[in-house]
Amino acid sequence: MDDTAIREGVAALCARFPDAYWRERDRARAYPTEFVAALTEAGYLAALIPEGFGGSGLPLSAGAAILETIHACGGNAAGAHAQMYTMGTLLRHGSAEQKARWLPEIAAGRLRLQAFGVTEPTSGTDTLSLRTAAVRDGDAYVINGQKVWTSRAEHSDLMLLLARTTRRDAATSRTQGLSVFLVDLREAVGQGLEIRPIRTMINHATTEVFFTDLRVPAANLIGEEGEGFRYILDGMNAERVLIAAECLGDARWFLDRACAYARDRVVFDRPIGQNQGVAFPLAQAHARTEAAALMVARAAALFEAGEPCGPEANMAKLLAAEASWAVGEACLQTHGGFGFAEDYDIERKWRETRLYQVAPVSTNMILAYLAEKVLGLPRSY
Repeated sequence: MDDTAIREGVAALCARFPDAYWRERDRARAYPTEFVAALTEAGYLAALIPEGFGGSGLPLSAGAAILETIHACGGNAAGAHAQMYTMGTLLRHGSAEQKARWLPEIAAGRLRLQAFGVTEPTSGTDTLSLRTAAVRDGDAYVINGQKVWTSRAEHSDLMLLLARTTRRDAATSRTQGLSVFLVDLREAVGQGLEIRPIRTMINHATTEVFFTDLRVPAANLIGEEGEGFRYILDGMNAERVLIAAECLGDARWFLDRACAYARDRVVFDRPIGQNQGVAFPLAQAHARTEAAALMVARAAALFEAGEPCGPEANMAKLLAAEASWAVGEACLQTHGGFGFAEDYDIERKWRETRLYQVAPVSTNMILAYLAEKVLGLPRSY
């Protein structure tokens, strides 16, 4: 299936969920259950899972096309996008038994892998300083600690969890001693795991998660003990590209809405789009969006070819997030007071796209990475 067919199919699905649907979900801070179910039923959330495990076996660029189209249609893929990049850790580093057990169920939609437990209140972006500990006890690991900004934990059956299995002062290197586990939330909640919702300025279904002597079978350890940070990093490039694609979708949605309004809105006997003060920000934002799209495509191509793509994936996320925010600002300004009215949906999308300046990695962290890893400047943190 080529990208054109994918985009047309996703757009047709999204037409069943118009602005009013997303407006109501946002107002109620409710999970888009019906939309995620439709995506699952259509097979889009299994797009990147190999055919041998029940998926479509499509490349990363196909996943990017799916997510971009959802956002370009005015929707929000945040309720489901994690499944595309979290399953990669299981696919690339899980045992044959683990993949056979979990991937077909995920592909079929019978299990949801939407929760990603990495960030902690005390460490934030400094993942190597996380404190959640997993201690081996017979045929299980006992986990204690806390995660925050663990989105979709209430709407997922499985969680990919990063925890420390070697004390930091005993690790042989800064990146060693962290391990990845697949936690079955259906069994864990109330048995050592507590989920508390966090209400935020956007409808993102995010939570904080507490672990108190939670026992996780040793068979749920993914890969080798102590190598989890490398496994997680391996999937972060895919995450960067997919989130960047969502930002592109937001940017295109904002631009379509702003240009339509600027052509139709008449003030002082002329369309407001005739004024350069309105037109120029939109033209500039369009150029930034198209430039970001080229970097997203470049990063996806490198990833698919198995080539190193850290700089490109990070630049794709940086440029696309900045483009979507620039277009969002221009769109809101173009609409004036009406941009703040719920019924126009501008303020909702404006809030949603603002997140990507901060998460899943902040723009400043990307700049620090590029300065050190690409430009050879001294490490800043």
